[in-house]
Amino acid sequence: MRSRISVLIGASAWLFALGASAQAADWRKFAEPFISTAQAAEDVDWQKVDEALGRKPAVSGDVHRYGFPRSDLAVMLDGVTIKPALALGGWVAFKPAHGGVMAMGDLVLLESEISPVMAKMIASGIEITAVHNHLLRANPATFYMHILGHGEPAKLATAVHDALAESKTPLTAAAPASPPPAIDLDTAQLDQIIGVKGQANGGVYQFNVPRRDPITEGGMPLAPVGPMGVAIGINFQPTGAGKAAITGDFILTGEEVNPVIAALRTNGIEVTALHSHMLNEQPRMFFMHFWANDDAIKLARGLRAALDKTASTKS
Repeated sequence: MRSRISVLIGASAWLFALGASAQAADWRKFAEPFISTAQAAEDVDWQKVDEALGRKPAVSGDVHRYGFPRSDLAVMLDGVTIKPALALGGWVAFKPAHGGVMAMGDLVLLESEISPVMAKMIASGIEITAVHNHLLRANPATFYMHILGHGEPAKLATAVHDALAESKTPLTAAAPASPPPAIDLDTAQLDQIIGVKGQANGGVYQFNVPRRDPITEGGMPLAPVGPMGVAIGINFQPTGAGKAAITGDFILTGEEVNPVIAALRTNGIEVTALHSHMLNEQPRMFFMHFWANDDAIKLARGLRAALDKTASTKS
C-alpha cells in the first residue's frame, strides 16, 4: 500500500512539474509580443517623428499621439461655435509594433479636402478605414477620415504630414492659450454622474470611459485605450447658465447599439451617426455619435443612463 502511495505521489509530482513547464512555455509565448513591442519602442527615433509632423505628442505608455485640431475653422451648430476640443480635434497615434509602428488616426476635413487627402494617403500605402460625418447641421459641414498604417515611423509621419498638406489643416502647432478658457460647469458633479474623472482641454470638459474588455486591431492590443481612440468619449462645452453642448462617441458591440440609442433619445440627446472606425478590430465595434445643448447635469444623467447599457467601467 505504502509503495503504491509513493508511486502515486511521484506521478503527481511529475505531472505538476510537466504542467508548470508547459505553463512557463505558454507564458513565454504570451509575453513575447509584449517584449518585442517594448524593444520596438526603444528602437523608435521619436525626435524624427516629431520633426516630420511638426509638433510634440502627448505620450501615454508606449503611444505617442499627435493632435491636429482644425483651429482654422469657424464651425457653427445650432447657434453654438464649436471649439476644436469639442468635435474638431483631429489626431494620429503611433504605437510601436513589430518592425516599426502602427499608426491610427481620425482627421477632420472639409468636403473639398477629402479626395486630395485620400489620394495622398493611398499613394503612401496608408489605408483608409472610414470616411463619414460625426455631426449634423454643422456649417461648414465637417467630415472625419480614419486611417491605418504600418511601417517605418518617420516615413509614416512624413506621409501623414504630406497628405494633410493637401488640406488647410494647420501644420504648425499653435501656442497654447494662456490662461486656458474656464470651464463654467459643476465639474465635480459631472465626474460623479459619469463615473470617471474628467479633464479640461481648450475650454471643453472631456471624459474617456474605458470598456471592460480589450479591443485589438490586426491582433495588436489597442492600449492605452484613450490615446488609441477606443474609449467612450464624452465632451461638454459650456454654453452659459449651466448649459453645455455635448458630443462624442459611444463604442459599442452590436447588441448594445439599440439600447444605447433608446437611452440617449429618451433623455433628449440626438444620435447623429452610427458607423465603424476600423476594419479588422476584435471584437467588432460600432461608434455612435451624439449631440445636445441643454442643462449640463440633466445631460450627464442621460449619458449615464446610456453608459449603463454598455460594458464600460465606472469608478
